[in-house]
Order: sequence, then C-alpha cells, then structure tokens
Amino acid sequence: MLVSGSILCDKPLDAVKNYEKSSIDFIHLDIMDGTLVKNRSFTFSQINKFTSYTNKKLDVHLMVSNPDKYIDDYSTLNTSYITFHYEAVKDAMNVINHIKANGVKVGISIKPGTNVSDIFHLLPYLDMVLIMSVEPGESYQTFMESILYKIDVLRHEIDEKGYKTIISVDGGVNDVSAPKIKGADMLVSCSYLISGDLENKIKFLREL
Repeated sequence: MLVSGSILCDKPLDAVKNYEKSSIDFIHLDIMDGTLVKNRSFTFSQINKFTSYTNKKLDVHLMVSNPDKYIDDYSTLNTSYITFHYEAVKDAMNVINHIKANGVKVGISIKPGTNVSDIFHLLPYLDMVLIMSVEPGESYQTFMESILYKIDVLRHEIDEKGYKTIISVDGGVNDVSAPKIKGADMLVSCSYLISGDLENKIKFLREL
C-alpha cells in the first residue's frame, strides 16, 4: 500500500518537514477555492514555500471549480499526480489532456454521492481514481463506510479490463478505518499520521 500524507492540518509546514524525514511515499496537497467546496486552503506561493522543505513527490488534489487554472503552476513542482474532481468539469477529457501535456500523471476524484460507474469510460486515460470517504473540504471527519462498495466495484472494473489505474482513498483514514479498505492501492491521511509515531503509522498503513 502506498501512503500519501496530507498537510491539511493545523501546522502544514511542520507536517511537510516531518514527512520529509519519514518513509512516506507522497505528500498530498489539498487545494481548495471556496467554490467546489466551502473552504479555501493554500495559495500557490504558500505551497511553493512549504514544498521547498521537501524532496518528496507530490500528490496534488484540486478541489476547485476550474482546475485548468491551476494545472500549469502545480506541474512545475515535484508533482507525480494532479487529481481533479469529476463533479467540477463539463469536459473531463480536456482536463485529462491538459494534465498529461504537462508530463504529470492524472487522477479523477469523486465525492461520496457520485456513482463510481460514472467515470468508467475515463479509466483508460486515468492513472488514479481518488475516492473520497468524507465530504471533501475539511480534516478530522469520520470515515464513511458507505463508500467501501465503490472500491470493490472499481477494483473489479480495473482488473477485468486490465487498466493500470490505481485506487486512492482519502478521508478519515486511521487505524480503525484503514483495515476495512480492501482493494485500494494508496491511502491518504493527515490527522492520524501527524498524531504520534509517524513512522510506525506509515508502516501500519503500508502493510495492510
């Protein structure tokens, strides 16, 4: 299991510095514009500052209504994945092509209320699907077990068709919820990871 550490916490710079010293696979950046979700998060200049303290690969999650405005900037960082919300755009293929044109892997995220089958036609073009297990926009929410079936359905579709798309899960991931997540390739967490022994918590998630 891959582990991506979010910085959507009380002290994001401290989180970045701690992740840099750890074995974590990615640093997860939640970018919010106050439109697609009710909160705003970090400006690009803030992210530039935070990421200057790390060499870790970045996993960028655009929770914004117009992802095209952000893709070029975030592609200039040490970015492995840029993920946008299926619910935010009318033409997902245009956004997918924009991200790929910048040499970055592309992901689509779906909210808890979105039917996972709605994105099946896009799977051949996706490197990742990010399934939200909370309503996006805030940390410290409780994991929604109702999304577990989406992972099963998506895993079956990916494996049956032979796609290379990985499945990531974000929201309320901790030592209680994570063992219930079967079939995912990556887990995103923040509040669980930053409270206590970071390296042992990464190890716990990685070995699931």
